Amino acid sequence: MSFNPANKIQDLQNFGEYGGVNPSISDSSTYTFMSAKTMFDTFEGNTDGCYLYSRHTSPTNLHLSSALAAMEGTETANVAASGMGAITPVILQLCGAGDHIVSSRTIYGGTYAFLKNFAPRFNVSTSFVDITKLDIVEAAITEQTKVLYCETVSNPLLEVADLKGISDLAKKYNLKLVVDNTFSPLAITPIKFGADVVIHSLTKFINGSSDTVGGVVCGTEEFINSLKDVNDGASMLLGSTMDSLRASSILKNMRTLHIRMKQHSHNAMYLAQKFESDGLKTVYPGLSSHPSHEIYKSMMNAAFGFGGMLTIDVGSLTKANELMELMQHKNIGYLAVSLGFYKTLFSAPGSSTSSEIPEEEQAQMGLSDGLIRFSIGLDDDIERTYSMIRECMQALHILSPKSTLEETI
Repeated sequence: MSFNPANKIQDLQNFGEYGGVNPSISDSSTYTFMSAKTMFDTFEGNTDGCYLYSRHTSPTNLHLSSALAAMEGTETANVAASGMGAITPVILQLCGAGDHIVSSRTIYGGTYAFLKNFAPRFNVSTSFVDITKLDIVEAAITEQTKVLYCETVSNPLLEVADLKGISDLAKKYNLKLVVDNTFSPLAITPIKFGADVVIHSLTKFINGSSDTVGGVVCGTEEFINSLKDVNDGASMLLGSTMDSLRASSILKNMRTLHIRMKQHSHNAMYLAQKFESDGLKTVYPGLSSHPSHEIYKSMMNAAFGFGGMLTIDVGSLTKANELMELMQHKNIGYLAVSLGFYKTLFSAPGSSTSSEIPEEEQAQMGLSDGLIRFSIGLDDDIERTYSMIRECMQALHILSPKSTLEETI
């Protein structure tokens, strides 16, 4: 039977303390021990089933971690207070002074800023490359390289990583492949293609309601335990701990993730096809015009589609801002960063979520001023949404008004 990540979530069973259908929330920062010996053993990492302190872990956080590990097909997972609270400990756990990272050039701005500006304080350097060109990736690897880092679908340009090809390089040079899968939960399972560590910002699609910040690291038992080690674990010592109440909330929202991702993908595909037929420069992995369309298809869990993210280029930042402000005024969606909300969100990433990347580097990677990143919502009537967006584009002369004949065809 093929791996279905939605079934893995569905099959989880965690009764509450008093038989509730939801697990009880562990609203405690610390936990009692029946003997001093057990406390000592727990500090030494030799005791299973005992809780030490909620910065280390808690029953509620373990419930969520188990669900996320099941979804990604990894041995275990560890949740964190934010996506960056998941990413940064992984990098610092895997790399030390003098080490080197090869990273995709198009990644979330916060990750880019950490690798480019912060990690060098610890003498950890990064080469940013076009992740879609395996020969360029391989050429960037040195004797000091420890990690290959990429996003399955990159933020914001929606480049698709050939995870199998990159994994082969990681194995060839004995490197760790770390994959941020935030844009494609359920749709792609990176561990199937050789990823060593899978990261999500839970803030986005997985939670889905834009009311919580969170992150997760999915990997082997050995690696996750190393992150939580009381002596030298980066997650434990940096302290990016998720609150148990938030963990419980995200776990409940995960149960509808499969339904939401299907609708996000359906709506995004519809709009992408319409935008492209209108002559707009449109990027969406589901379009055959996307340079990595076939690679995405070869990796995808087909039921969940090509995801909810797409971009269009309207030519200038002025036009982009005018269109986004008008779409918000018409209640099509919100001019806001982040993604995965029930309502469509849009932003100009060059001046927002990717603003940490210098302008000359944005130009080199193809991140233009007129690029608008859409996180397509859960609209029931996506045809109506398209008509409203098209009217906004026509009002701003981004699209020419169509003739009556064209409207009826």
